[in-house]
Amino acid sequence: MLIAFNKPFNVLCQFTDRSDPPRRTLAGFGLPPRVYAAGRLDYDSEGLLLLTDDGALANRLTDPRHKQPKTYWVQVEGTPTDEQLDALRRGVVLNDGPTRPAQVETLDPAPVLWPRDPPVRFRKTVPDAWLSMTITEGRNRQVRRMTAAVGLPTLRLVRTAMGDARLGDLAPGEWRPL
Repeated sequence: MLIAFNKPFNVLCQFTDRSDPPRRTLAGFGLPPRVYAAGRLDYDSEGLLLLTDDGALANRLTDPRHKQPKTYWVQVEGTPTDEQLDALRRGVVLNDGPTRPAQVETLDPAPVLWPRDPPVRFRKTVPDAWLSMTITEGRNRQVRRMTAAVGLPTLRLVRTAMGDARLGDLAPGEWRPL
């Protein structure tokens, strides 16, 4: 079984949380029993999360050796320059080593998305822009660290695709079998 789920902002990619107070988890969305997240999506990120009951499939989807592409729409603070975009396309050096090159394009106009609660901070004097970014690794907070490394802090991050799976028109908190 493989499920596409639109993970809302500030939801953990697990079914339990031992924090005090507990944070929202996948348990509150009526998902089928015995499925688990194939990979991670940060608590403060949104979008496509794949869940499966097949451990071998989860491994194929998430192991970096398989180089499964993951596409994100990234709202960044600032106006990207050609030099910043080229640096992302070549790969940047992070504190845990160089990244693989990313596919990066500007999204103009900005994508139409659901409102986020709480909303992204807005500053009248600082422009923002949207990028489409595809990576083939899955390091901890990688997209956020890559954009920060080139001087474009991430404001909002939405995963739209993972391998052949697409988010499509799923609303936050909704899921469908693939």
